[in-house]
Amino acid sequence: MLEVNKKLLSRIFWSICGFIVLYWLLHDAERVRSLKTTLSEVFSPFILGGVLAFILNVPMRFIENTPFKKIKKPVLRRALSVVLTFVFLMLVVTLVVWLLVPQLINTLNALIPALIDFATRVETALRNLLKENPAVLEWLNANTDFETVNWSSLIKEALSGFGNLATSVLGSAVNAISGLFSGAFKAVIGLVFCIYCLFQKETLARQGRKLLYAYCKESFADNVVRVARLTNSTFSNFLSGQCIEVCILGSLFAICMAIFRMPFIPLISVVIAVTAFIPIVGAWTGCILGAFLIFVQDPMLAVWFVVMFLVIQQVENNMIYPRVVGTSVGLSGMWVLVAVSVGGKLMGVAGMFLMIPIASVLYTLCKEAVNHKLKNSAVDAQKLEPQPPELKSPMKVNREKRKLRKLLKLKKDK
Repeated sequence: MLEVNKKLLSRIFWSICGFIVLYWLLHDAERVRSLKTTLSEVFSPFILGGVLAFILNVPMRFIENTPFKKIKKPVLRRALSVVLTFVFLMLVVTLVVWLLVPQLINTLNALIPALIDFATRVETALRNLLKENPAVLEWLNANTDFETVNWSSLIKEALSGFGNLATSVLGSAVNAISGLFSGAFKAVIGLVFCIYCLFQKETLARQGRKLLYAYCKESFADNVVRVARLTNSTFSNFLSGQCIEVCILGSLFAICMAIFRMPFIPLISVVIAVTAFIPIVGAWTGCILGAFLIFVQDPMLAVWFVVMFLVIQQVENNMIYPRVVGTSVGLSGMWVLVAVSVGGKLMGVAGMFLMIPIASVLYTLCKEAVNHKLKNSAVDAQKLEPQPPELKSPMKVNREKRKLRKLLKLKKDK
């Protein structure tokens, strides 16, 4: 009896604490936002480092288990794997910058004269329009009185606005420099934390399991560990599949653009590949940028680029992406599309990227629960086949039951 009272008192205590916290959250929103901002500032480097470690763990695990598998010392194998992973990351970043920067410089050199020429053509067109349509010029003269304009007042307002703009720009520059140093410091802390996580990932996992099993029921802890392992496996497969899909898409664009002799091949193909990390819809950003760059040189060629993009995008969305990424996370193409749409609506760009593995985990857990429920039910297995048998109407079933009962009764009477 005493044990029951202790449990009841504990539940009442935690319920009261929960109501107090809920009341505070609802009635002191400003302090909650301040606390949220402070916690975000404090923990953001560690969150960044943890996310980076989780991403880099995918290639590091491959390196550790394949080329360095024969090294017997675990510490040496782990150190070499971490170093080689960061070297590979730096090579990828260097390659992207090496491809993009020269192309960006060439693009700007070609874009500035083209924009000047475009502005000149627009000015000439406006002048010709006013010459050919004197009524427009008369309307402008009638509705615009330049003689009554207070030019001194306008000059004073312009100088005052310029002073305010200079002060604002100076303040923004100081804030930008301060934010740059703060961001650099957070990046360094996050990078160091990432390295620690990669070196001690087994230790961190074991400590997490100890906390879980110490303060939770064993069955609940088992389920949490199982879901955590499923999530880790799903996210790792998703990252691997996404990287493969990005490489395929960038190569397709480079080959097709080379066949049709389009300009800016390295720049546009790399931009499309990088933006394609946002599932299904990300490559549209690269398409808009690529079409604009080609439009500067040849407007008609830009139209053909958009047509080529639409064709490749259809092939990628319907054939490549569902098979490469969808298969790696265990989702069909239909559910991948649903996950991307829902994730984009709820969390924007980050939601598009994260919702696919999250949906895969939920899909797997739901499938396991449904199969377990059906296994313990008395449902006929034929009803769950792809082509189930034709089901009888309730009236016909009732008639058959009545006939069966009559037959049983006659046999019993005999």
